[in-house]
Amino acid sequence: MMALDQSQLEFVYDPLVYEQGIPFTALAALRAQGPVVWVDEHRLSQWPGGKGFWLVTRHAECQQALKSAKIFSSQVGGTQLRDPASPDDLAYVQQMMLNMDPPDHTRLRRMLINAFTSRAIRQLEDRIRQHAADIVDRVTAGKQSGECDFVKDIASDMPLLCLADIFGLPSEDRYLMFDWANRVIGYQDPEYAGSSRFDVSRGTPMAREALKLRPVPDAEGKLPDPRSRHGMDDLYRYAHLLAEYKREHPGDDVMSILLAQIDEEGGKLTIAEFENMFWLFAVAGNETLRNAIPGGMLALLQHPSAWRDLQEAPELMPGAVEEMLRWWTPVMNFRRTAAEDTTLGGVNIREGDKVLLSFLSANHDERVFSEPAVFDIRRDPNPHLSFGHGPHFCIGAQLAVAQMRALFTELGRRFEQFELVGTPTFLRSNFQRGVKTLPVRWCVR
Repeated sequence: MMALDQSQLEFVYDPLVYEQGIPFTALAALRAQGPVVWVDEHRLSQWPGGKGFWLVTRHAECQQALKSAKIFSSQVGGTQLRDPASPDDLAYVQQMMLNMDPPDHTRLRRMLINAFTSRAIRQLEDRIRQHAADIVDRVTAGKQSGECDFVKDIASDMPLLCLADIFGLPSEDRYLMFDWANRVIGYQDPEYAGSSRFDVSRGTPMAREALKLRPVPDAEGKLPDPRSRHGMDDLYRYAHLLAEYKREHPGDDVMSILLAQIDEEGGKLTIAEFENMFWLFAVAGNETLRNAIPGGMLALLQHPSAWRDLQEAPELMPGAVEEMLRWWTPVMNFRRTAAEDTTLGGVNIREGDKVLLSFLSANHDERVFSEPAVFDIRRDPNPHLSFGHGPHFCIGAQLAVAQMRALFTELGRRFEQFELVGTPTFLRSNFQRGVKTLPVRWCVR
């Protein structure tokens, strides 16, 4: 394989690139070069630089690494491309299930799966359908046509409402999760880094207590790194208070069930473990879906025939949602660290090397997906990696899909059409493929 010009590979990790759009042509060229390529991390205006990483561009090799947790570790260096700033920050992220390897990961995952009982799932799916109808009612307000920001007025509320159901969280506190997700996922984006949409005057006493610990900017106007423990003190305080309340006043929500469980060794979920699980759901469970939903709408806006097909044949919705997730790919990549010397895609990888699995590239791999640039709601099979693969396959995938199906089914039933009336804006991030605004005009059926 010929040596690659490293200055031409800066697009892989430069957050500014993804604010403008996805470099699909450049990614396709890398796939053609090989399944695994070395990328230096130069210091850029929006990136601190690093020790470099192996970029995995093809579907088969991404799957192989995702299945091999003992070799490609989530725990050694965490799952984000950017290295934790200090040993303390690394130890902090290693306490989260997302950044654990078996057997610690297995124990927490099993407890969480057990909390999602069949009854709990049925209740959540009933609520999801009702949330979809309520969201549309609020947007239309009895009018025949109008304009809205699809992200703010439609997409963002669905995951917040569903997460409030999962946690048994007071609905008036749900926009805390909006701000927390913005701060963590959007830390590279100045508009999101200091997100403060939550109206404290309408929140519960628990929210007001937690917000006493909301980080404040320093003399230069910068907030603490939200991927450090200190950077999210308000989230952890809220989670702590919620766990205490749920222990004393258990309900039939998923988190009450989780807190009451006994693991195989006779132990319960600790408050600290609950706090980290709360972080995972409140941030990852919120932001990923909030980007997948407008990504799906962008696909339909660009492919109006697919919108008409879904209106005429709603039974196509399950396949359409899977294609939305592949075509948009809301989580563009996850990092692993080699726990031992190994090979992948014919490349020798040394213990300690960073390995970045590009879900975005894998989901457009021509070896797996015929005409990957085409949005095809009848695509079958569709083995996209948007929820990962192997032991870390997204535990919330079923509920995320249920939310997308419910919302797009309701949109197709209630609206005749959507039309783009402005330029969408995108998140400045090399991790999440985010949509910040999506101005649309709508008219009801």
